[in-house]
Amino acid sequence: MSVQVVAAKMAEVELKDVPTGKDLPAASPMTPTSDGKSLGRIDPHEAGSSAAVSPTAEPSAKAGEGSLGLLTPNTAKMPQASAMKRSDPQQNGGEAFVNRDGTVAEAPRMKKIQFADQKQEFNKRPSKIGRRSLSRSISQSSTDSYSSAASYTDSSDDETSPRDKQQKNSKGNGDFCIKNIKQADFGRREIEIAEQEMPALMALRKRAQGEKPLAGAKVVGCTHITAQTAVLMETLSALGAQCRWAACNIYSTQNEVAAALAEGGFSVFAWKGESEDDFWWCIDRCVNVEGWQPNMILDDGGDLTHWIYKKYPNMFKKIKGIVEESVTGVHRLYQLSKAGKLCVPAMNVNDSVTKQKFDNLYCCRESILDGLKRTTDVMFGGKQVVVCGYGEVGKGCCAALKAMGSIVYVTEIDPICALQACMDGFRLVKLNEVIRQVDIVITCTGNKNVVVREYLDRMKNGCIVCNMGHSNTEIDVASLRTPELTWERVRSQVDHVIWPDGKRIVLLAEGRLLNLSCSTVPTFVLSITATTQALALIELYNAPEGRYKQDVYLLPKKMDEYVASLHLPTFDAHLTELTDEQAKYLGLNKNGPFKPNYYRY
Repeated sequence: MSVQVVAAKMAEVELKDVPTGKDLPAASPMTPTSDGKSLGRIDPHEAGSSAAVSPTAEPSAKAGEGSLGLLTPNTAKMPQASAMKRSDPQQNGGEAFVNRDGTVAEAPRMKKIQFADQKQEFNKRPSKIGRRSLSRSISQSSTDSYSSAASYTDSSDDETSPRDKQQKNSKGNGDFCIKNIKQADFGRREIEIAEQEMPALMALRKRAQGEKPLAGAKVVGCTHITAQTAVLMETLSALGAQCRWAACNIYSTQNEVAAALAEGGFSVFAWKGESEDDFWWCIDRCVNVEGWQPNMILDDGGDLTHWIYKKYPNMFKKIKGIVEESVTGVHRLYQLSKAGKLCVPAMNVNDSVTKQKFDNLYCCRESILDGLKRTTDVMFGGKQVVVCGYGEVGKGCCAALKAMGSIVYVTEIDPICALQACMDGFRLVKLNEVIRQVDIVITCTGNKNVVVREYLDRMKNGCIVCNMGHSNTEIDVASLRTPELTWERVRSQVDHVIWPDGKRIVLLAEGRLLNLSCSTVPTFVLSITATTQALALIELYNAPEGRYKQDVYLLPKKMDEYVASLHLPTFDAHLTELTDEQAKYLGLNKNGPFKPNYYRY
């Protein structure tokens, strides 16, 4: 059968409602323009690749729009009868149009735009650099943002380890090790944005910088290096302290913020995507420096404290105190104290009210959804989710997921927390009872081996596994690195672990902290925690000898209340004041503290 006959039959079947010739537009979507170029034609083979790689394909990144958003109203319709297209295999995909009189006319051949990333075939295993750029181009259109989740620096093709670079800031100082000092200007803007949402820390900086309560303090820190941490570090510096800093998580560092801090004169040793060896090397560079010895420690997770105990125990002779903010780190401190090995006073910031009831609860309530959405684009409605642990972090996660329509199960070892979960409307289960049916598994216990290989083997295909606790020990990731399992990186911080039968699970951040590895956290909540940390450092550093012994202490209640009061003006909140008679009746000071230390908020 000839091409003309086939085309005529196609026109009869599919173009019944096409307007008559007098109603046809002067130029159809396929009509060549005067300069010989075709209007609106998108080659389907090009669309699948160039749209993913092209940095100018903005409509595809808009929320709520699919790939059809790239088509104009005219091109979205069927072609006119006067412009029926066919592909001629003899001409390598060249196009031709069948006119109304049945004759075949060859369309102008379109030039294909070649992008650098298109030169690499998708069915071949890309190189290390190529795999990184392709992963970002294809998979991160919905997660692109200048944040820790899809950092401005992730698109860098420079695979040289920062340890192999010699970098200096504009003042000639090179006492730092970061990804790229050239990103300092961008990082500075991130820090300025964070300052607007950290009112208490900025107020503390303004009120106390004249007194310099940390003059002479040499603070070595190991926390997440984000814009919020940068505001804390600059506040400590304004109060008189010298700071050296490393990251407590290999994935949470915002490279541009680290660059801004290095440009500002801070000794920072961190970058996003460190190896385990890099992690400990950075900590050692902070501690082991000629002519400088720390006298205060600010830790998140206990790794810095552990390293000093292991490598440089004599340093504790000059260290005045430790401030620790995580469940894991506090647990380690209590172990040292119980064994009689704690050499200096330590402040347990994690269990202070302003940390536990705000950072752990409200921060995780918002950031759990953010982290899961950015990495998986999952819809929460109707999904079955099991949350391991119903402490403050678990409470925040459960509340957020329940509000989104998820069916939430809880596992718990503590009968009090378990009863709270039941009273909040969640079903208390053992993990092995629901592991085969759940769609998402979230750990937030601070423990180890909560999700072991046995459970991972029994999970359903496509199950998402992530951790909201500080440590990376809750999910037994090491057991997944075996020859029979295949790891497939699908986007930044997202791996498919594939079993021999084809089943796969989605592992986020390799079992590390989800929210700070894959998304961001609310700055305002971190202002509360950072202010608490700053006050704890001031308290320990200025405390007279003998006030604190070699033990673990909670922040005084009065300081907790002070931190909270600094944040109230943001909400235009007005506290009620006790009358003298009321204060006397309750046996309280009119200015606080208003609750005894044993009170549980």
